[in-house]
Amino acid sequence: MQISLTYEELLYKYKNLNYVLIDVRSESEFSEYTIPGSINIPILSDKEREIVGYTYTHVSPEEAKFLGIEFVSKKLPTLFKKILSLQNEYSDLIFFCARGGYRSSSITALLQSIGINASKLIGGYKGYRNFINKNLNLLIEPINLVVLYGNTGTGKTKVLKELQKLDADVLDLEYCANHRGSVLGSVGLSKPNSQKMFESLIFDTLYNRKTDLLFVEGESKTIGKCTIPDMLFDKIKNGIQVNITSSIENRINNIREDYICGDDENIIKSLENLRNRMGNHWVDQKINLVRNKNYEEVIKDLILSYYDPLYEKNKKEYALTLENNNPTDTAKKLYAYFKKDES
Repeated sequence: MQISLTYEELLYKYKNLNYVLIDVRSESEFSEYTIPGSINIPILSDKEREIVGYTYTHVSPEEAKFLGIEFVSKKLPTLFKKILSLQNEYSDLIFFCARGGYRSSSITALLQSIGINASKLIGGYKGYRNFINKNLNLLIEPINLVVLYGNTGTGKTKVLKELQKLDADVLDLEYCANHRGSVLGSVGLSKPNSQKMFESLIFDTLYNRKTDLLFVEGESKTIGKCTIPDMLFDKIKNGIQVNITSSIENRINNIREDYICGDDENIIKSLENLRNRMGNHWVDQKINLVRNKNYEEVIKDLILSYYDPLYEKNKKEYALTLENNNPTDTAKKLYAYFKKDES
């Protein structure tokens, strides 16, 4: 592989190579957004990066470079050990930093000098991000969506997961956002994804699709911290709409499985957000029920008093309605129905 390459070249020209992307930015940079599938091997820690940046601005670029070399030299044995283990697994190691500058250039040059097959991503993450911005709508334009709607707890996400097992193309926007989109949406999950990471995961899904027909869950314009791109949201609104229903018992069980995970404080924090809509008395009651581990009653009240009235305001015309008592069976029926339409 060439020593420096763009993300576009990596995606189209070298896509069949056995490579790994290595993000050498700091831990906090990586956790905010990265190229999906990348491995983080930080050249500088967050604190070291802060010191080098301050020195560059307030002292001199030369002194900053000296500090950077000093920081990195102490951790070279550990860095090399990680990199050599990856070399045993991948034929090509591709490094990137924020802009394709000093961090990725220095580690790539050093590795190349000792015979390791290392390449640098031109433009770093910024170059990658520019590519996503220019090309995401081009991937959205040709797709057709089957959009699953249904009251909270009917198991739409479970149906999507079963569709994936059937090799159907699925766009799981809640996975891309790392948020379930409801008032309890972040309970039991790590921090929600940033907008940049959200769009990157959408891009990856659409790029790797096998057909132009994808199954997706009907969502609001925003999911957690993320906003669905305009063209994609229009596709969702104008997609083939399917209604997923289920019994109140199944819905309670589904919500319990998703949200009751020993994280009562975050459940309570989410309930606090309902005070303006539901009133203090109602919220205080639910918080007391949570503290007493009476989750089923809380879930049932949320369904009947909060979720269902919201959903009733947005009734739609459905091409198909399926009762979901078993996500595997529901997915098979959906898949067969739309495969028949395609043939």
